[in-house]
This record gives sequence, C-alpha cells and structure tokens, in this order.
Amino acid sequence: MRSELPDPEPLLTNLTRCVIEVLAGARELEQMARWVNDDVYRHLLKRVVLGARARRVKGQAPSRPAFSIGRIHQCEPRDGVIEAVVMVHSKARSRAVAIRLEGLDARWRASAISVL
Repeated sequence: MRSELPDPEPLLTNLTRCVIEVLAGARELEQMARWVNDDVYRHLLKRVVLGARARRVKGQAPSRPAFSIGRIHQCEPRDGVIEAVVMVHSKARSRAVAIRLEGLDARWRASAISVL
C-alpha cells in the first residue's frame, strides 16, 4: 500500500502552511477540504469560527501570518499511515503542528491535525 502513495513531505509542508493561514483568517478553509477527512474539517471549522469571533471582538482584521516551516519529524506506525510533527517558526514564537496522514485511493488524507 505505501508503495502506491506519493512522498508525504510536500503535503505535510503544504497542509501546515494552509492550517496556519486558515486559523489566522488569511485563507479559506474550503481550500483544504480535499486533503482532510470530515472530522478534521469540522474541528478546523470550529477553530476558524472562534478565531474570527475573537478578531472581531478585538477589532483586528485577518492578516497573513509571517512564518517559516522548520523541521519535519515523521514516522510510519503502520503501512499507509504517517504521523508527523512539523515545526513552524514566527518572530514571536515557535509552534508544532501534529498531522496524521492515511493513504486512501493512492493519495494521502489528513485524519488528524493539531496545532500545539
């Protein structure tokens, strides 16, 4: 099964970038829909709504965050499953984004994403 799947690293990098931008309000969540399962989508949707509400209360406009992608640590607990932590560095702080990818129909889909 793993041999049928593409290299996960580009997707891990792109998903991380998208998640950070979606939570900041700079990107639409719908752009990530094909890369995540329904549970992840619903979880991120809740975070987006809460973030938008918090920005509205503070009078802040959504803005594209300045950050860089750092090291990617990944392991394969079983065939067709990748668990990874992607480091994200900004001027103010560093964060970790934990992602679980599962192979489905010769492509990867995120079955869990957590921004720590």
